[in-house]
Parts: sequence; structure tokens; C-alpha cells
Amino acid sequence: MCSNKIETVSVSGIVLAGGASARLGQDKALVEVAGQTLVERVVDVLRSLAREIVLVTPSPERLAWLGLRTVDDVYPGVGTLGGLHAGLAAIGSAYGLVVGCDMPFLNRDLLAYMIAQAEEAEVVMPRMGRFYEPLHAIYARSVLPALEARILAGERRIRQACAGLRTRYIVEDEIAVFDPGLESFFNVNTPEDLERARALLESQNAGRLEG
Repeated sequence: MCSNKIETVSVSGIVLAGGASARLGQDKALVEVAGQTLVERVVDVLRSLAREIVLVTPSPERLAWLGLRTVDDVYPGVGTLGGLHAGLAAIGSAYGLVVGCDMPFLNRDLLAYMIAQAEEAEVVMPRMGRFYEPLHAIYARSVLPALEARILAGERRIRQACAGLRTRYIVEDEIAVFDPGLESFFNVNTPEDLERARALLESQNAGRLEG
């Protein structure tokens, strides 16, 4: 049922790929895990779901080898909210599936399920108790004027900028059907995160070989 619904929803992939990370000490997008860069892993998942993929980055030359369209923030200096705005402004689809470039465990089936809910709301966002995942979410392109108004009013946080928008929350019970370990939302911010990601991937690969 989800796959048929996906075919009726026009979705573009938006990857936020800012650049160097102070805590990680190197460019997140280009860090390798299991023989692939983080950004490659993300793009590979999105290719089967999105009609186009846009990379939001201030330094497009470093990602030119991916052969994808790149855009920079329209409003620089406002953090990930600026990246979300720039990505939505660039796409030709009615909805943008927004993820970070540093998420090595994106779950295609969970993302497909979220896409299937997109026409019900302006925002489709995972929510686990008090925790939200605004950088693993779907946004209608029609929310651009509201986001721009809130940026110009001084807002810098995605969750607060989306307050008042019609939102479909994907709750933990729904997420658990596809990703009981909640690995989809793991991102690489520190050297310790990177080592954990590599260990998890090694464990997953070993399990497939044994199976």
C-alpha cells in the first residue's frame, strides 16, 4: 500500500551537507564507513525514493563528484533552518524529504512509510516522547513563506519555526515496525560516534554473512 501511495506523492530528497564539523574534526560528508562516505550512504537510500536529490552546502566543489545539484543558503548564518529553507526553495516537487549527510543508518522502509503520509500534512516528523527529528522529516514546499517569515523574524530553530504548521507525527510504535533500534536517527557528530557507526556496520555485515 505504501509503495502505491509513494507513486502519487512528488518528493525530492534534500541532504544538508554543511561541511567541516568542529566536534568531529573533519568533513562529515566525506568520512568513510564500510567503504563508503557518509554522504554516499545517504544518497544511495534517497535515490530509490526521491525524484531528484539536492545537496545544500556552501562549498559545492567538494561534492561535485556526486553529480548532484547543489545549492547554498538563501539566508546564511541561520543554521539548519536556513538549509531547510534553501533546499525547499530549490526543489521542483511538492514535498522535500530532508536528512543530514551524517546519518549512516537511514531506513528505506521507514522513509517510504513517512512519504506515504505526506499528503495528510504540511510536515511529517518522527517524535519519540519529548524528542523530535526535524532533520529526518518531510516538509511541503508550500510552507516556504511561513519559514521565510519566521527566519526574518529572528527564529533559528526548525521546531519553533514549524510551530502552527499542520504536522503528522510518526510516533515510536510506528517507527518500531521498521526500525526497533531507532538507528535511523543516529548521526555522526564526534570521533566516538564515528567509531560506534563503524562497529555497528561491521556487526550488521557480519550478521548478513552468517545468515
